[in-house]
Amino acid sequence: MYQPDPSIQPPTWQVQRWFEAVNYCEKMAEPYALITVLSAAGSTPREQGTKMVVTPDRQYDTIGGGHLEYKAIELARDALINAAKERNNQQSVHSFPLASSLGQCCGGAMKLLIETHVNHQQVIALFGAGHVAQALVPILAQMPVQVRWIDNREALTPTTPLPVNVSFMLDDSPTGEIPLLPVDSWVIIMTHDHQLDFELAEKALKRQDLPYVGMIGSDTKTRRFHQRLIAKGVPPARLAAFYSPIGEQSIPGKLPIEVAVSVSAQIIQRLHTQHTVTAHQQSIQQESHDA
Repeated sequence: MYQPDPSIQPPTWQVQRWFEAVNYCEKMAEPYALITVLSAAGSTPREQGTKMVVTPDRQYDTIGGGHLEYKAIELARDALINAAKERNNQQSVHSFPLASSLGQCCGGAMKLLIETHVNHQQVIALFGAGHVAQALVPILAQMPVQVRWIDNREALTPTTPLPVNVSFMLDDSPTGEIPLLPVDSWVIIMTHDHQLDFELAEKALKRQDLPYVGMIGSDTKTRRFHQRLIAKGVPPARLAAFYSPIGEQSIPGKLPIEVAVSVSAQIIQRLHTQHTVTAHQQSIQQESHDA
């Protein structure tokens, strides 16, 4: 399950209300639970239709505070854990009398709906917006993935609408996006700057929960990066997750579209391998449950 870097927080002036939090979490592929007051009878702290959002480490807006909200947040985070484990979003309804048992004395009653929203699509972070990336994005956009496309050059910001599963981020310091990535994200590095490539690779490989870090480049560049990465403290075992030169090597050619096809072929192979492993694990879990 996604465990955000606690040092990275969304700006409070941008995310305050529940609908702003939903937009933020959807954009960042961060799991969240939406809590809705389904009904409110008698004296209650908030009315029917009130909502709040809960993430693994934060909450936005309020359904009234007090022990009721504390219990709702606890239930929401339990539901997020279960949704991540079972790879299925969940909905549940909970009734609360606002009496002494809950530490509240309003005297009314509330019914809450808790809905989890856990993104089960593969997140791919693509760093660089040059010719190869421009050829690659339309291919990736046709796959069941969420693409975060990141560059630090304003001139390369897309001027036409992007597919719904692609979001472009203009960031003066692209390495700052690495800590924001959900667990198990895949990273593709193809920037215009070798030093930036190295810094991105280093930061990504030092995160043990990123299983695929692919980088465009020559064999010579790869060997040099291996040496520098180990010198920077990257465990040698982590280099197994470093795919450079990136792409399916049986596909020849150096044109942007040829490289893009090579990279997408490798991504497709990983997606199918991942789905096969997941299906096998679910089958074992079901057989264990039936037994």
